[in-house]
Amino acid sequence: MTHDSTDAVLSLAGELAEMSRLIEDEDYEATAHRFVDRVVHAVSGCDVAWISVGRGEGVEVVAASGAPPVNPADTSPEGAGPIAEVLRYREPRRLEDTRVDRRWPLFASRLALRDYRSCLTLPVPTERSHSAALTLLSRTPHRFDEHAYDIVLLVTLHAGIALDNAEVFLDGRRMVQNLTTALGTRHAIGVAQGLLMHRFGCDTSGGFDLLRRASQHSNRKLRDIAADLVAAHEQGDLDAALRKHHIGADDRSA
Repeated sequence: MTHDSTDAVLSLAGELAEMSRLIEDEDYEATAHRFVDRVVHAVSGCDVAWISVGRGEGVEVVAASGAPPVNPADTSPEGAGPIAEVLRYREPRRLEDTRVDRRWPLFASRLALRDYRSCLTLPVPTERSHSAALTLLSRTPHRFDEHAYDIVLLVTLHAGIALDNAEVFLDGRRMVQNLTTALGTRHAIGVAQGLLMHRFGCDTSGGFDLLRRASQHSNRKLRDIAADLVAAHEQGDLDAALRKHHIGADDRSA
Protein backbone atom coordinates (compact mmCIF):
# COMPACT_ATOMS: atom_id res chain seq x y z
CA MET A 1 0.00 0.00 0.00
CA THR A 2 1.45 3.38 -1.00
CA HIS A 3 1.87 6.33 1.33
CA ASP A 4 -0.93 8.21 -0.46
CA SER A 5 -3.36 5.30 -0.25
CA THR A 6 -2.53 4.80 3.42
CA ASP A 7 -3.28 8.47 4.08
CA ALA A 8 -6.57 8.14 2.16
CA VAL A 9 -7.63 5.13 4.21
CA LEU A 10 -6.72 6.84 7.47
CA SER A 11 -8.58 9.97 6.37
CA LEU A 12 -11.67 7.95 5.48
CA ALA A 13 -11.51 6.13 8.82
CA GLY A 14 -11.45 9.49 10.56
CA GLU A 15 -14.42 10.72 8.54
CA LEU A 16 -16.45 7.60 9.35
CA ALA A 17 -15.64 8.01 13.04
CA GLU A 18 -16.91 11.59 12.87
CA MET A 19 -20.09 10.43 11.12
CA SER A 20 -20.73 7.95 13.91
CA ARG A 21 -20.76 10.80 16.41
CA LEU A 22 -23.32 12.91 14.56
CA ILE A 23 -26.35 11.57 16.41
CA GLU A 24 -25.50 12.99 19.83
CA ASP A 25 -27.96 15.77 20.67
CA GLU A 26 -29.02 15.97 17.02
CA ASP A 27 -32.37 15.49 15.32
CA TYR A 28 -32.92 13.73 12.01
CA GLU A 29 -32.42 16.73 9.73
CA ALA A 30 -29.48 18.18 11.67
CA THR A 31 -27.76 14.81 11.46
CA ALA A 32 -28.41 14.63 7.72
CA HIS A 33 -27.08 18.17 7.14
CA ARG A 34 -23.86 17.49 8.99
CA PHE A 35 -23.50 14.16 7.26
CA VAL A 36 -23.60 15.51 3.69
CA ASP A 37 -20.96 18.06 4.63
CA ARG A 38 -18.71 15.19 5.76
CA VAL A 39 -19.42 13.32 2.50
CA VAL A 40 -18.16 16.20 0.36
CA HIS A 41 -15.05 16.32 2.50
CA ALA A 42 -14.47 12.55 2.40
CA VAL A 43 -15.10 11.70 -1.27
CA SER A 44 -12.47 12.99 -3.66
CA GLY A 45 -13.91 15.10 -6.48
CA CYS A 46 -17.36 15.45 -4.93
CA ASP A 47 -18.65 19.01 -5.35
CA VAL A 48 -22.23 18.71 -4.09
CA ALA A 49 -24.09 16.06 -2.09
CA TRP A 50 -27.61 15.77 -0.79
CA ILE A 51 -30.00 13.28 0.80
CA SER A 52 -33.48 12.78 -0.60
CA VAL A 53 -36.24 10.87 1.15
CA GLY A 54 -39.44 9.45 -0.21
CA ARG A 55 -42.51 10.67 1.66
CA GLY A 56 -45.71 9.17 0.30
CA GLU A 57 -45.89 9.98 -3.40
CA GLY A 58 -43.37 12.82 -3.20
CA VAL A 59 -39.63 13.32 -2.75
CA GLU A 60 -38.08 15.74 -0.29
CA VAL A 61 -34.49 16.93 0.14
CA VAL A 62 -33.75 16.77 3.86
CA ALA A 63 -30.14 17.95 3.64
CA ALA A 64 -27.74 19.34 1.04
CA SER A 65 -24.19 20.65 1.03
CA GLY A 66 -25.30 23.21 -1.55
CA ALA A 67 -28.34 24.04 -3.63
CA PRO A 68 -29.17 20.99 -5.79
CA PRO A 69 -28.95 21.99 -9.48
CA VAL A 70 -32.00 19.83 -10.21
CA ASN A 71 -35.33 19.42 -8.47
CA PRO A 72 -35.31 15.94 -6.86
CA ALA A 73 -39.03 16.33 -6.19
CA ASP A 74 -39.75 16.39 -9.93
CA THR A 75 -41.21 12.93 -10.50
CA SER A 76 -42.84 13.73 -13.84
CA PRO A 77 -42.01 11.40 -16.75
CA GLU A 78 -39.85 14.13 -18.30
CA GLY A 79 -38.06 15.12 -15.11
CA ALA A 80 -37.76 11.83 -13.27
CA GLY A 81 -34.13 10.93 -12.93
CA PRO A 82 -32.04 8.35 -11.13
CA ILE A 83 -33.09 9.60 -7.70
CA ALA A 84 -36.68 8.48 -8.13
CA GLU A 85 -35.49 5.09 -9.36
CA VAL A 86 -33.08 4.64 -6.46
CA LEU A 87 -35.80 5.49 -3.94
CA ARG A 88 -38.19 3.05 -5.63
CA TYR A 89 -35.92 0.11 -6.39
CA ARG A 90 -33.13 0.67 -3.84
CA GLU A 91 -30.49 0.12 -6.51
CA PRO A 92 -27.58 2.48 -7.32
CA ARG A 93 -27.55 4.64 -10.45
CA ARG A 94 -24.55 6.37 -12.02
CA LEU A 95 -24.03 8.84 -14.86
CA GLU A 96 -20.44 8.74 -16.11
CA ASP A 97 -20.88 11.88 -18.23
CA THR A 98 -24.04 13.98 -18.28
CA ARG A 99 -23.22 15.21 -21.79
CA VAL A 100 -23.24 11.66 -23.15
CA ASP A 101 -25.57 9.56 -20.99
CA ARG A 102 -29.14 9.93 -22.31
CA ARG A 103 -31.02 7.53 -20.01
CA TRP A 104 -32.53 10.49 -18.17
CA PRO A 105 -32.20 13.26 -20.79
CA LEU A 106 -33.88 16.12 -18.93
CA PHE A 107 -32.10 15.33 -15.66
CA ALA A 108 -28.73 14.99 -17.39
CA SER A 109 -29.15 18.16 -19.44
CA ARG A 110 -30.00 20.18 -16.34
CA LEU A 111 -26.81 18.96 -14.68
CA ALA A 112 -24.73 19.59 -17.80
CA LEU A 113 -26.01 23.17 -18.06
CA ARG A 114 -24.62 23.76 -14.58
CA ASP A 115 -21.32 22.11 -15.53
CA TYR A 116 -21.88 19.00 -13.44
CA ARG A 117 -20.54 16.06 -15.43
CA SER A 118 -20.73 13.04 -13.08
CA CYS A 119 -23.56 11.85 -10.86
CA LEU A 120 -23.77 8.95 -8.43
CA THR A 121 -26.92 8.10 -6.48
CA LEU A 122 -27.07 5.27 -3.96
CA PRO A 123 -29.79 4.00 -1.64
CA VAL A 124 -29.20 4.74 2.02
CA PRO A 125 -29.90 1.49 3.90
CA THR A 126 -32.35 2.42 6.66
CA GLU A 127 -34.63 0.31 8.80
CA ARG A 128 -36.60 2.88 10.78
CA SER A 129 -36.41 5.96 8.57
CA HIS A 130 -38.06 6.78 5.25
CA SER A 131 -36.60 5.44 2.01
CA ALA A 132 -33.54 7.60 1.41
CA ALA A 133 -30.97 8.21 -1.34
CA LEU A 134 -27.58 9.90 -1.31
CA THR A 135 -26.67 11.83 -4.49
CA LEU A 136 -23.18 13.08 -5.30
CA LEU A 137 -22.18 15.37 -8.16
CA SER A 138 -18.82 16.24 -9.64
CA ARG A 139 -17.78 18.74 -12.27
CA THR A 140 -15.38 16.13 -13.66
CA PRO A 141 -16.64 13.39 -16.01
CA HIS A 142 -16.09 9.77 -14.96
CA ARG A 143 -15.26 11.02 -11.48
CA PHE A 144 -16.97 8.28 -9.51
CA ASP A 145 -15.00 5.19 -10.54
CA GLU A 146 -15.15 1.81 -8.82
CA HIS A 147 -12.81 2.94 -6.05
CA ALA A 148 -14.94 6.03 -5.33
CA TYR A 149 -18.06 3.89 -5.56
CA ASP A 150 -16.75 1.53 -2.87
CA ILE A 151 -15.96 4.46 -0.60
CA VAL A 152 -19.38 6.04 -1.08
CA LEU A 153 -21.06 2.67 -0.51
CA LEU A 154 -19.27 2.38 2.83
CA VAL A 155 -20.25 5.95 3.65
CA THR A 156 -23.92 5.30 2.93
CA LEU A 157 -23.90 2.38 5.34
CA HIS A 158 -22.85 4.77 8.08
CA ALA A 159 -25.43 7.27 6.86
CA GLY A 160 -28.20 4.71 7.30
CA ILE A 161 -27.04 3.88 10.82
CA ALA A 162 -26.74 7.56 11.72
CA LEU A 163 -30.21 8.40 10.39
CA ASP A 164 -31.79 5.37 12.07
CA ASN A 165 -30.12 6.27 15.37
CA ALA A 166 -31.25 9.86 15.01
CA GLU A 167 -34.79 8.60 14.44
CA VAL A 168 -34.55 6.43 17.56
CA PHE A 169 -33.21 9.40 19.51
CA LEU A 170 -36.03 11.61 18.22
CA ASP A 171 -38.67 8.97 19.02
CA GLY A 172 -37.29 8.67 22.54
CA ARG A 173 -37.38 12.42 23.03
CA ARG A 174 -40.97 12.55 21.77
CA MET A 175 -41.92 9.78 24.18
CA VAL A 176 -40.38 11.67 27.11
CA GLN A 177 -42.21 14.83 26.03
CA ASN A 178 -45.50 12.94 25.77
CA LEU A 179 -44.99 11.35 29.19
CA THR A 180 -44.14 14.73 30.70
CA THR A 181 -47.29 16.22 29.17
CA ALA A 182 -49.37 13.30 30.41
CA LEU A 183 -48.01 13.65 33.95
CA GLY A 184 -48.69 17.39 33.88
CA THR A 185 -52.23 16.76 32.67
CA ARG A 186 -52.87 14.17 35.36
CA HIS A 187 -51.57 16.55 38.02
CA ALA A 188 -53.79 19.41 36.80
CA ILE A 189 -56.87 17.17 36.77
CA GLY A 190 -56.10 15.96 40.29
CA VAL A 191 -55.72 19.51 41.59
CA ALA A 192 -58.96 20.59 39.88
CA GLN A 193 -60.77 17.62 41.41
CA GLY A 194 -59.49 18.66 44.82
CA LEU A 195 -60.73 22.21 44.34
CA LEU A 196 -64.21 21.00 43.36
CA MET A 197 -64.32 18.50 46.23
CA HIS A 198 -63.47 21.26 48.68
CA ARG A 199 -65.91 23.75 47.15
CA PHE A 200 -68.91 21.44 46.75
CA GLY A 201 -68.30 18.82 49.42
CA CYS A 202 -68.17 15.89 47.01
CA ASP A 203 -65.89 12.88 46.76
CA THR A 204 -63.26 12.13 44.10
CA SER A 205 -65.77 10.64 41.67
CA GLY A 206 -68.08 13.61 42.13
CA GLY A 207 -65.26 16.05 41.40
CA PHE A 208 -64.37 14.18 38.23
CA ASP A 209 -68.01 14.09 37.13
CA LEU A 210 -68.20 17.87 37.46
CA LEU A 211 -65.17 18.22 35.22
CA ARG A 212 -66.55 15.71 32.73
CA ARG A 213 -69.92 17.50 32.45
CA ALA A 214 -68.19 20.85 32.03
CA SER A 215 -66.07 19.34 29.26
CA GLN A 216 -69.12 17.97 27.46
CA HIS A 217 -71.07 21.20 27.89
CA SER A 218 -68.33 23.40 26.46
CA ASN A 219 -67.00 20.82 23.95
CA ARG A 220 -63.52 21.35 25.32
CA LYS A 221 -61.04 18.76 26.53
CA LEU A 222 -61.32 17.86 30.18
CA ARG A 223 -57.65 18.61 30.75
CA ASP A 224 -58.17 22.15 29.43
CA ILE A 225 -61.08 22.73 31.81
CA ALA A 226 -58.93 21.46 34.67
CA ALA A 227 -56.05 23.74 33.69
CA ASP A 228 -58.43 26.73 33.55
CA LEU A 229 -59.73 26.02 37.06
CA VAL A 230 -56.25 25.58 38.52
CA ALA A 231 -55.00 28.80 36.90
CA ALA A 232 -58.10 30.71 38.05
CA HIS A 233 -57.64 29.45 41.62
CA GLU A 234 -54.03 30.62 41.64
CA GLN A 235 -55.21 34.06 40.48
CA GLY A 236 -58.07 34.21 42.98
CA ASP A 237 -60.73 33.96 40.25
CA LEU A 238 -62.09 30.47 40.86
CA ASP A 239 -65.71 31.66 41.22
CA ALA A 240 -65.57 33.35 37.83
CA ALA A 241 -64.09 30.22 36.25
CA LEU A 242 -66.82 28.05 37.78
CA ARG A 243 -69.48 30.32 36.30
CA LYS A 244 -67.71 30.38 32.95
CA HIS A 245 -67.76 26.59 32.76
CA HIS A 246 -71.24 26.31 34.29
CA ILE A 247 -70.02 24.30 37.26
CA GLY A 248 -72.23 24.53 40.35
CA ALA A 249 -73.63 22.58 43.24
CA ASP A 250 -76.68 21.58 41.19
CA ASP A 251 -74.42 19.77 38.72
CA ARG A 252 -73.51 17.09 41.24
CA SER A 253 -76.79 15.34 40.83
CA ALA A 254 -77.30 16.08 37.14
